[in-house]
This record gives sequence, C-alpha cells and structure tokens, in this order.
Amino acid sequence: MLPGDRLHLMFRSRRSLIVRQLWKRRYTAPGSRGQGDGTPSSTADLHNVLRPAVYQLFKKLKDEQLWQLLEALDSRGYWDCGCILLPWEVHGSKQVLPPQVLLCRLYRWPDLHSTSELKSLTQCENFWRRSGEGSHVCCNPHHVCRVAAPEVSASSTYKRREAPRPAHAEQESGHYYVQRSHDTTLSGGSIHDAYWCKLAYWEHRTRVGRLYSVTEPSVHVFHDLPKASGFCLGLLGSEPRSQTVRRTRKKIGQGLVLSHEDGEVWAYNHSEHPIFINSPTLAAVTSCGQAVHKVLSGYAIKVFDAEKVAKLSGCSSMGDGPSDPHSVRISFAKGWGTCYSRQLITSCPCWLEILLSTPK
Repeated sequence: MLPGDRLHLMFRSRRSLIVRQLWKRRYTAPGSRGQGDGTPSSTADLHNVLRPAVYQLFKKLKDEQLWQLLEALDSRGYWDCGCILLPWEVHGSKQVLPPQVLLCRLYRWPDLHSTSELKSLTQCENFWRRSGEGSHVCCNPHHVCRVAAPEVSASSTYKRREAPRPAHAEQESGHYYVQRSHDTTLSGGSIHDAYWCKLAYWEHRTRVGRLYSVTEPSVHVFHDLPKASGFCLGLLGSEPRSQTVRRTRKKIGQGLVLSHEDGEVWAYNHSEHPIFINSPTLAAVTSCGQAVHKVLSGYAIKVFDAEKVAKLSGCSSMGDGPSDPHSVRISFAKGWGTCYSRQLITSCPCWLEILLSTPK
C-alpha cells in the first residue's frame, strides 16, 4: 500500500470515529415532553427515522465542521463554537427537513417540525442575514432557540401590588423609591438617554449593585460563564445572603440573553432551569392584571412589543397599584403568583428588572 493510500485510510477512519461520536450524543432523555402529531412514540423510533437523512447531512460537512459540531454539542452552548455553514436551497432540495431542523430534532427537540418554530441567536450569521439573502444556512443546534408561545404559568395571574408604598417613600414616574442606600422597592425613574434599557438585579426586596446600562443590540445576563461578556451577576456582592438566595443563584448559570430587534425585545432562556416573566405586552389588553409566563430552557419569547404598548396607554387592564408599561420583570428558577407560595415578585430570591427606554 502506498503512503498516500495509508494517509487516506487514516483520515477516513478518523472521520468515521467523529461520526460515531456525533451519533452517540443524540437526544436520549426518556419521555420527551410535548411530542407533536405524527412524531414517533419514542426517541429510539425517531432516531431510526432520521438516521438516513442525518448520515447524508454528515457527508456534506467537512471534517473540521464535524469537529465543530461535536464541540458545540459537548459545550451545550456553554461557549460559542461558531457557525456551521452548509449550502442549502429551499426549493429543489431532495432533503425533506432543513439541516438546522434535522439536527435540532436529533439533539434537542424531538417534537420540532419546521423552521418557523426556531429563532436564530444574535451570534449566528442567520440572525443578521436578510430573508432570501445567501444560499448557506447555519446548522449549529446551539445557535438557535425555540420560540415559546405566551403561556401563563399554572394559569396564575399577577396584579401589580408587589410594591406597597412605604410611609417614608416618594413617588416618581410610576415607581416608588426609598431614600436610603439600598432600594427596597422598585428601581425608580424613566430612562431618557442613549441606552435602550437598563437592568436592575434584585434579591427579594433588595436591589444588588448598580443599574446596568445596555447599548449593544443584545446583552447576556449570567451568573458565572467563561468566555462570555455581559452582565455578570456573580460579581455582585451582597452580604449576608440567605440559603434560598444562594441556592437560586447557583441555578442561574448561563442565565438569559436579551435582544432588541426593531421595537421588540426577546428573552432567550440560556440556563438549565425555567425563568418566569411578567410583561404588559405578554398579557391580553382586556385581561385583568398581568400574567406570569413560564419559559423553559432553550426557549425564547417576545417580552416587549412597542406597538402593543401604545394600545396599553391609559388602559386599566394593567392592574392595581403602580405600573410601568416599559418595565419587564424576570425571576430565575422560581415562579410567583396565585398558584405559588410566593405571591409577589419581591418574594422571589433572584430576579431581574428590565427598564426599557421610553420615546423622547
């Protein structure tokens, strides 16, 4: 055998090893939640159905792209492994499922049906590409999230009574603030500057740290994450902390990503635990009070819509007490409302307040 032939066999063997490793990392969690109509009854059946298409897709990827996919799966999005671009024409392709849907079904969501259920993250080239622009798509399964329909957590409803006015407090711009070194109610003041939002981190009724101003189109909020930049909650000191707060802080992990897109704000749950969201534009205008929505790991939801806010102006459906249509509140891992032991968001161990900039 010639040296060139031996080298070719070595590379073929190496590639086969990578493919076997990729197949081993397929979704194996028992009893996948919420499988759609027509989905095989078990993940094993699903994998048998997908196997031919998956191996055809692997053949189209270069060796370095296969390694890149393997690294992305091992990291589970803990660090960004870059885009895995593949030529793809929507019309005329023999492959039934687009590559990003195929790999997401294999590795993340067995009940996924189409690209309409997916949303590209800001670090992905697909996010910045205009519709119909280019013939390549990114098939990194951790460069997308799944769009969550507005779902009320345990059918609970929350009215804005969580900030009763202290006797020594003054009112400003729909919020109450206390004249002391640490706020014990909500962050006061409207935002009229170059930032599209400011973030306030809270532990129960105490705000921890200063307001974090956001000027970039997206911001990552996390507790401790290597190779990341953004609002790191793990660096914010607050002593003493209760055991409940310490346990919840550990669950924040990779946290969430907030992105500002043409008058809309999206929140992507990047952690391994659910987040709970209250926003005036997530609830129906005619509803009584504000709903609390549960968003699972790997899902994204539109938490703010400027057009809907205009319709809410002067509407009594925003509930009793002080309210701000440009404020969104997100609790990490712990829900609140009528179906929880925590009735108010100020009872949640760790939560985030998003103060959106109002039109000047």
